[in-house]
Amino acid sequence: MKGLVLAGGKGTRLRPLTYTGAKQLVPVANRPVLFYVIDNLVDAGVTDIGVIISPESGEEIKDALGDGSRFGAKLSFICQDKPAGLAHAVATAKPFLEGSDCFVMYLGDNLIGNKIREPVQSFRADPELGAWVMLKEVDNPQQFGVAEVDDDGNVLRLVEKPKQPPSNLALVGIYIFRPIVFDAIEQITPSARGELEITDAIGKVIELGAKVRFDRVTSWWLDTGKKDDMLLANDTVLDDWLETGIMGQVDEASKLIGRVRIETGARVERSTIRGPVIVGANTKLLDCRIGPFTSIGADCVIERSRVDHSVIMSGSQISDIARLEDSLIGKRVRIRPGAQRHGGLALMVGDDCVIEPPMD
Repeated sequence: MKGLVLAGGKGTRLRPLTYTGAKQLVPVANRPVLFYVIDNLVDAGVTDIGVIISPESGEEIKDALGDGSRFGAKLSFICQDKPAGLAHAVATAKPFLEGSDCFVMYLGDNLIGNKIREPVQSFRADPELGAWVMLKEVDNPQQFGVAEVDDDGNVLRLVEKPKQPPSNLALVGIYIFRPIVFDAIEQITPSARGELEITDAIGKVIELGAKVRFDRVTSWWLDTGKKDDMLLANDTVLDDWLETGIMGQVDEASKLIGRVRIETGARVERSTIRGPVIVGANTKLLDCRIGPFTSIGADCVIERSRVDHSVIMSGSQISDIARLEDSLIGKRVRIRPGAQRHGGLALMVGDDCVIEPPMD
């Protein structure tokens, strides 16, 4: 069995961050979202993985993942020249996927609390299955691909962003296919938005006589495509998965409350940190109040400031800010006051920016 991770696209909903970086590499709890995806595949025994990349961000993805050995995987990179739909990505990866009895496709900007090990094993054991999808109940099914299912666990049909949804079960972005999907893709045409839709391909798999089964996400599912989604993902991962550990230095004048992780080389002086919070390697916190639900990357400096419910990426500096909250801050950003102190800030800032809030 092989894996196919989709890490292309332009990430327009996360601009300005994605003007300079891939959306799949924005960190959650100080790890790129894409790393959690690879972890889940490897946990399921899927270690031969193709990664779909785009011309715009492909080199950055390749540099971040390497050859996959640190994940226990072997990675191959496949360039999709344009974002023409999920089924188009599968067709693009056909030369890599051919010869495998089945494959898992996983969107590289999705996070779930479930492991996929059991469904992968069940799918491999049932050769009658042509495809498998993971579904989650949502409040706004009009914004997703939606499944109509029966009581026996079969998918009857799929509809992409329907005006009148047949159910509230949305496609999560994790699929398992047998090679019949390639025949199905050859028989579909682009949708009204000009893309080869994976919902149409799965519908064709059903028409060709193969069974399509589903499982429900029983924990959380997070699409990390927008700022608020990223912050919610950071909250959730910190709350569920953060392990306390103090590898850096914390002086006696500082106070740590709840689950806090201080990475190697970090220094905390005269500061209060209220977890869950992770502080990256070689970061300095001086006279600060940090947290809860905050991730601070490596090599940052934060002084005389209060930061909570935020993601601060590596190399950034924040000085003399009364309160920074609900913020997503890129790499090597500098935030400092203008001529006069101000109230709270909620920001989304791309890499290499300098922010000096104006006078009140």
